[in-house]
Amino acid sequence: MDSLKQWEALAPQNEWINTALNNMDAQTKQDAFYKSLEFGTAGMRGLLGVGPNRMNIYTIAKANLGFGKYLVETFGKDISIAIAYDNRHQSLEFATVSAKILSTFGIKSYVFLNPRPTPELSFAVRDFKCVGGIVITASHNPKEYNGYKVYDETGCQLVDHKIKRVIDLINENPIETDIDVSVGDESMITWIDTDYDQVYLDAIKSIQLRPDEKKTLNTVFTSQHGTSFPLIPDLFKQTGYSVDVVTEQSSYDPDFTNTKTPNPEDLASYDLAIDYARRLGSDLILSCDPDADRMGIVVKHEGEFVYLTGNQGGSILQEYIYTSMKRPANPIMYNTVVTSDLGEKIAKAYDIEVQKTLTGFKYIGEKIEKNKNKDFVFGYEESYGYLIAPFVRDKDALQACMMVAEAANYYKNQGKTLVDVLNGLYDTHGAHYEITVAVELKGEEGLAQIQEILKSLRTSDVDSIGDIKVSHFDDYLTSQRSDGTTLDFPSSNVLKYFLEDGSWVAIRPSGTEPKCKFYYCIVAKTMDEAKEKQIKIAHDIMTRVGL
Repeated sequence: MDSLKQWEALAPQNEWINTALNNMDAQTKQDAFYKSLEFGTAGMRGLLGVGPNRMNIYTIAKANLGFGKYLVETFGKDISIAIAYDNRHQSLEFATVSAKILSTFGIKSYVFLNPRPTPELSFAVRDFKCVGGIVITASHNPKEYNGYKVYDETGCQLVDHKIKRVIDLINENPIETDIDVSVGDESMITWIDTDYDQVYLDAIKSIQLRPDEKKTLNTVFTSQHGTSFPLIPDLFKQTGYSVDVVTEQSSYDPDFTNTKTPNPEDLASYDLAIDYARRLGSDLILSCDPDADRMGIVVKHEGEFVYLTGNQGGSILQEYIYTSMKRPANPIMYNTVVTSDLGEKIAKAYDIEVQKTLTGFKYIGEKIEKNKNKDFVFGYEESYGYLIAPFVRDKDALQACMMVAEAANYYKNQGKTLVDVLNGLYDTHGAHYEITVAVELKGEEGLAQIQEILKSLRTSDVDSIGDIKVSHFDDYLTSQRSDGTTLDFPSSNVLKYFLEDGSWVAIRPSGTEPKCKFYYCIVAKTMDEAKEKQIKIAHDIMTRVGL
């Protein structure tokens, strides 16, 4: 591996490189040096460490050389970007290196002084009239990870054709170890202090639909050591909501010491918050991932604390928003091809147009910008990513927490919980059981195995799954439906099988983690029946792919 020799040449002058190389076994070295980090649905994300397949100041510098060339090529001179970062190891260092490298192109940077939410970065790009943005974050990944996401002038993550140009320009650069990471003009950096938070919070307060409703809700909130603290507690206090903060998880701790996992999709992440809620008699628990673009919900219902999935939360939010808002002329909702059909059924019941996108909130942001003749009313992904108002062009956990609290408060005053609302939706539209199974397959061998799983399914005749006949399937890689219909989506390595009973299964590689994801949306008369059906369908799928 030539790249290993190049890094070894840096070791005598860089103690951190020398130490890291000495502590790596053969397999770890193979994984760190066999390829370069790639951009996925949410940018570049990987383990911290030495090597081209790791997050470090050299791979960050190389990415910024490509991004800087792209910005100058696209927008010319006298341009600026905004940069934010989360609580992870080396986040501030990566943000500073990014700003300094971009300064060599004459690009000015607005950089947050403290860890701040990803959606606040999107907001700042628009507010400061920047031509782009950067967030240093690995979202909900474990502490060993960090990442790099890039944004366009609308505050949306770069979509495929833009990312492709950035990648082409990155690949024109010298190898990462030849880059001088000490260059740059710090006078071109403007530091954004915490006073700016209020500008963003004021925008979020404007989304309230029932601001005068009597506040009877009691909420426990955890930031999971991430960037949503202190903004969400401040937001709730300013809007009159009672909120108790899980103080043990409110520090910007890069090791996530006091949480089992910072991922709101993982039930273990709520353990401490549920302890708080039991002790305090709270109605609602809200949790954000570290960069505060996604949030999770646990509701007290009939004396028990019930976890709501991202699909369930999206369905409930739609029911509340559509019945509370002043209806615009041309309302439209966006979700993804792996999001539950229940949300689409709710929207159509209220005569709201629905458009689907591939996984990745950048596609929803792109739709918002393209469809300016439409009135955006909601956008969401199944993985707890919600957007209520488009002054941000990425998923926004702060907007979502505000709206979930408002909905829970309103329904509490009606004698209902959010679970009651969800059950009412099942009564109207049928029981929908949605579950995502992510199979971790690490390293070079794991990547090859994931590709083989999708390849084997494409070359197999899948006539039925779990004894239920397949009505048709969509292959987003070829943009073709099995009946010959052309799909209007960018090419993506996703397969989706539609079953005759209205259920479906989708399979795709994760764009940000070494995982193959299996999405199930199972429809039945009752939830018990749907869960039984899912077990049978999942067993069939896993047997087919050898997992």
